[in-house]
Amino acid sequence: MVLAVTFVLFDVIGGSPAAIVLGKNASAEALAEYDRQHGYDRPLHVQLARYVYDVARGDFGESIEYKVPVMDILREGVWVSLSLTFPILLVGTALALLIGLVCAATRGGWLDSSALAVTTALMSVNYVVWVVAGQYLLAYRWKLFPLWGYESWFYLTLPVLIGVVSGLARDVLFYRMVILEEVGKPHVRTAIAKGLHPATVLFRHVLRNSLVPVVTNVSLAIPFLFTGSILLESFFGLPGLGGIGLNAVHSSDRAVVRAVVLLGGVLYQIANVIADVAYAWADPRARVR
Repeated sequence: MVLAVTFVLFDVIGGSPAAIVLGKNASAEALAEYDRQHGYDRPLHVQLARYVYDVARGDFGESIEYKVPVMDILREGVWVSLSLTFPILLVGTALALLIGLVCAATRGGWLDSSALAVTTALMSVNYVVWVVAGQYLLAYRWKLFPLWGYESWFYLTLPVLIGVVSGLARDVLFYRMVILEEVGKPHVRTAIAKGLHPATVLFRHVLRNSLVPVVTNVSLAIPFLFTGSILLESFFGLPGLGGIGLNAVHSSDRAVVRAVVLLGGVLYQIANVIADVAYAWADPRARVR
């Protein structure tokens, strides 16, 4: 399905590939010759079959800007993007869950009220403001982190920090609500009445039964995380898929844009499959069904 959608977007709706590569001033003979060489003069179902066959072989075409196979560009960029997005997802989720548990354990207290006030205020800060402020203060003024480029893992530290902080407030409020809803259920009150330690009740009875909405929230955040990485990679000069895709859009590098869109769709589908498996692990009722 992802292959069919990307084919329709770029080969049917997207216009003539020959005109994009050769330019609008190219002659009709040159355009026809380009279409003949690359198979664009064939019926659409034949082009689709060829496209599926090439993708199955790992052939995404050649970049018109870099004059190298697109697969080589993706191979270099995917590691940078995963090194950026995975820590944001893992650290952000773990930190938000921890703060949500603390807020639920101290609900109504000064710690819970302070966390609510801070997270509500932070939610009003735009994502770009986090990026610009982080670059200016932490990298440019205080020299704590590199400002631009990618030479080692340390260059990812500030983008990961900004990615975690920018989404923390929303996740904390959501997880706090989920955990508080679970705290009020009968089995939790029974565990408390039996004299179990509060930490045992929170982690064994509350957190485990709150994992289904947590998994849902994480799976829904993945496409937005991919979109956010485009901004981070662009602002920090990181050679990841986001930066590569954005540069390809600016240079009309059709093959690279199509490959990045396809890869993003495949990664999203893989994330959905992992989420379904996680549902079965977190909720025994899902395994029974």
